[in-house]
Amino acid sequence: MKLIIPMAGRGTRVRPHSHVTPKPLLPVCGKSMVERIVDTFSAVLPRPITEAVFVLGPDFGQEVRDSLTDICERHGAKAHFATQDVALGTAHAVGCAGDHLEGEGIMVFADTLFYMDPGVDLTDADVVAWVKHVEDPSRFGVAVRDGDRIVELVEKPQELISTEALIGIYYCREFKQLRSAIQYLFDNNITGVGDEYQLTDAFDLMLKDDKVFKTTTVTEWLDCGTIEALSETTEVILRMENHSADIEGMTIHNPVYVGPGVTVEGGEIGPFVSIEAGSTIRNSTVSHSIVFGDALVEDSELEGSLVGHHAQVKSFEGSLNVGDHSEVKGTR
Repeated sequence: MKLIIPMAGRGTRVRPHSHVTPKPLLPVCGKSMVERIVDTFSAVLPRPITEAVFVLGPDFGQEVRDSLTDICERHGAKAHFATQDVALGTAHAVGCAGDHLEGEGIMVFADTLFYMDPGVDLTDADVVAWVKHVEDPSRFGVAVRDGDRIVELVEKPQELISTEALIGIYYCREFKQLRSAIQYLFDNNITGVGDEYQLTDAFDLMLKDDKVFKTTTVTEWLDCGTIEALSETTEVILRMENHSADIEGMTIHNPVYVGPGVTVEGGEIGPFVSIEAGSTIRNSTVSHSIVFGDALVEDSELEGSLVGHHAQVKSFEGSLNVGDHSEVKGTR
């Protein structure tokens, strides 16, 4: 079983935290988004993951590749890398995997996190698309079904034809079929919404070739695409995974995640706080906030805040969003 993970985007909507770290490698309660994706599929698929192919941006350095290789090795899989030089749509992103698009596997975009029940049924289908009911399907690609079979895939429909949103996860019994469909889009310059090559158009070609498409669903679908969504998703995971901390001499209002090597001295922490590895919180009150790795919060009172890697916040009261390696000093 192979995983194809396009992650070449720069994550502009979660800046400044994606200036240095690609969005899928941002930690959420101790694990990066992409590792959480690999964890999920390792747990629920009927066959083990043996390979993972990451489609990266042209400026992603060796440190990113090393991190992804480490994730794969922890799961007993081999890491491969491809590059998407220019963003030309979802089908283009997947197509950049090139010769790796063969055999059986899962294709998943690293924009969201999700939970699903184990024992996913992948039988009797050429493609299985994961969907989730939404109130406003016009913002998504949707699956139109006849019984348990998909008969059409439509990107961002302007009329109500389905409320089953495609959430960016697909099983392909044979990736070569998808690769051929994507190549047909390229060869014939078939673009869709945004004048980009859309994955839904490639799958629609496979549907017209009588390939069998079915759907399955997730128990939770969590967006990480914006600062607000990342904060909300972190709170959901803190609650769902029952994170708690017990620090001598500290007042803790769980759920709270405290990573390895964290120092907390004085003050009050929680609820809904994630403090990543190596950070220091000293004489501060912090609630509903994310403190990324190796940051310092001192003599401050923070609520609804994000503090970047290696950032320092001193004598500040209120809400802030400060990027990596930055310093904020208030007058508290």
